[in-house]
Amino acid sequence: MEYRRLGKAGVRVSVLSFGSWVSFSKQINDKTADELMGIAYDNGINFYDNAEVYALGESEKMMGRVIKKKKWDRTSYLVSSKAYFGWRGKDNKPNQTGNNRKHLTEACNEALQRLQVDYLDLFFCHRPDKQTPIEETVWTMNNLIQQGKILYWGTSEWSGVEIMEAHRVADQLRLIGPTMEQPQYNLFERDKLEKEYLDVFRTVGLGTTIWSPLASGLLSGKYNDGVPKDSRFALEGFGWLKERWILEEKIKKVKKLSELAKKLGVSTAALSIAWCIKNPNVSTAILGATKKVQLLDNLKALDALEKLTPDVMEKIEAIMKNKPVLPEW
Repeated sequence: MEYRRLGKAGVRVSVLSFGSWVSFSKQINDKTADELMGIAYDNGINFYDNAEVYALGESEKMMGRVIKKKKWDRTSYLVSSKAYFGWRGKDNKPNQTGNNRKHLTEACNEALQRLQVDYLDLFFCHRPDKQTPIEETVWTMNNLIQQGKILYWGTSEWSGVEIMEAHRVADQLRLIGPTMEQPQYNLFERDKLEKEYLDVFRTVGLGTTIWSPLASGLLSGKYNDGVPKDSRFALEGFGWLKERWILEEKIKKVKKLSELAKKLGVSTAALSIAWCIKNPNVSTAILGATKKVQLLDNLKALDALEKLTPDVMEKIEAIMKNKPVLPEW
């Protein structure tokens, strides 16, 4: 396993990590979660990602039960939560969502209880909050760090401008600014990491914990011939994922990627994940495997990474034809 610094922070994360979005409590049970997290840990993965909204809190409870059973040395792994959406779904009341002091503080305490840990290594604002002054959010996260409840705080799906504003406020008030961002990044979604965040990387620094490196499984190649019944695209309530990704043009590109992967002797999934972590601004890519065979294949991205020569990277660009155009400086 390769370990990278989380932006400018000293803490290091495994370049491949393990997440629970969609899968925990919806696709897999405690037994499978225990097996998958065990395989991940044994292969050097040290970061496990979660959020209050995943399965409306049940995902964190499941991960907490596994962590308690495993009895891993707490200093050997990192665990995260994210707050903004709340966990009560349609029953959310005012102040049970957002990045205000009340919700972030209570969401942190609830995550600690569900995950059965004394502190969160990483705590994210799951989305930007237009209703809460950024000063309030920065102060709250700083206070949670001072209280020892979290070690690092970050953002998820914030714009580069919003992240820089958080840093400006933190610098002005002499508080701790955000360390990391959790954006989507894959062969179909490239603009934020390769274009919008460039100034942030260059100036204040930014760690990234990438979600959906396989575009919800599309880049694994398993949808090349249709939608398997046990896939997340077939889950009730996740039809929007299917509508967004199952497009004929994208499938054509994935099929070409599959041909290239076959020539390289790797799977389409391993090639796609390897392409993601090839970017030096990626701290870690979160894997969302639901089966042992999937996870073991995803881990082979580390071997596939060595095969991404300049020539292979050019071939991938020729297939995708979506490289962001950078502004002239």
